[in-house]
Amino acid sequence: MRVLITGITGFVGSHLAEYALSRGGVEVYGTVRWRSRMENIEHILDRVCLVDCDLRDAVAVRRTLEEVRPDYIFHLAAQSYVPTSWKAPAETLFTNIISQLNLLEAMRDLRLPARIHVAGSSEEYGLVFEHETPITEANPLRPLSPYAVSKVAQDMLAYQYHRSYGIYAVRTRAFNHEGPRRGHVFVTSNFAKQIAEIEKGKKEPVIEVGNLKARRDFTDVRDMVKAYWLALERGEPGEVYNIGSGRAVTIREMLDILLSFTDLNIEIRPVPERMRPSDVELLICDCSKFRAITGWKPEIPLEKTLEDTLNYWRERV
Repeated sequence: MRVLITGITGFVGSHLAEYALSRGGVEVYGTVRWRSRMENIEHILDRVCLVDCDLRDAVAVRRTLEEVRPDYIFHLAAQSYVPTSWKAPAETLFTNIISQLNLLEAMRDLRLPARIHVAGSSEEYGLVFEHETPITEANPLRPLSPYAVSKVAQDMLAYQYHRSYGIYAVRTRAFNHEGPRRGHVFVTSNFAKQIAEIEKGKKEPVIEVGNLKARRDFTDVRDMVKAYWLALERGEPGEVYNIGSGRAVTIREMLDILLSFTDLNIEIRPVPERMRPSDVELLICDCSKFRAITGWKPEIPLEKTLEDTLNYWRERV
């Protein structure tokens, strides 16, 4: 089997590449750009094939698919940081929507009989009321950031190309996933990095935080990539599947777990610049539709995820 992972050097892409290789009998290809974080895959560089491709360039995308001719495509590449989408909404929308459009158009033009997984996000649900939880795939989409709007567009494009052209597209809406290699701008990884810096004496014993009241549904990235594989292996084309743990914890609880792994006395300090113009306060996943067809469930405890994330930063700061 030949697999193409867009964004292979990213947080999820690097873990998915590892998982694909562990299955055996899989050739792994990945798209990269000049700014890609190669350190995330340096331990598997000799086992993957990298293709230089800017997904915003339709010609480059078509050439890549024509050369690789993958059986599975995992489309993970995106501008995925919500605060950046507030500062650069046009770039976020263009990058995320046009990149996927180029992939789908190339598949259609080449009549490529591949399966494509489109990685959506729980951020698509946006404004969720308490009585609407846990969130099913039928919940209204009320996106609250330019990033979330871009993911809704990606989601709907995949559905439209399946219905219009028969593209074998499976959509997922993943709830929060964390673990080693998570970018330092994301909340739990950022907390872990700050703690590691404090332990090394590189920062005063103060953790700067934003909104700690928001409740999120967290899954380990190593469990999430297994779910992504199952989505293409067993998912119905055109369908959408929520993926998450079904349990919500506050950001404050996540921080408290991380702080339990250090002996230092650390102050928690809210700062205005870490607050969003509008925040998603509650996300709890109903994953029953996905579990019914795959039997998937998370296996790695949240405490293990956070400890591994902290140790990842302890090795790097």
